[in-house]
Amino acid sequence: MFFTPVHTNVYCAPSTARGVDRSFERFASQALRASAQKSLHVEQDEQSWTLSLDVPGVTREELTIGIEANVVRIDSKADAKRVVKAAYEFPLEIDAANSQAKLENGVLTLKLGKKVPAVNVTELTIN
Repeated sequence: MFFTPVHTNVYCAPSTARGVDRSFERFASQALRASAQKSLHVEQDEQSWTLSLDVPGVTREELTIGIEANVVRIDSKADAKRVVKAAYEFPLEIDAANSQAKLENGVLTLKLGKKVPAVNVTELTIN
């Protein structure tokens, strides 16, 4: 599976890379089946993943979002009115410098940039 919810008490999300075309379909099917996942909407393009999560009653000051390699974690602080705790693992590293978060009308939208792996091919001479 290309996207793995690492830990989630409230919500869940995806990715693609060449050769992994069916992974996004599997993720979308799995997200639709899970009743706790109804508040999640995921889209992707060549450069990024976009996740939209319903977090009504939570302010931006009450949320923390952490990115570590290919995992994004969303947590509410201890004094928050509602508990939000989720983590999502992606097949590619997340480019934190090209990522952003927005909270409007109870919907948290994350645009997570994909970090394209560097190709380091060394050609060998045939003797």
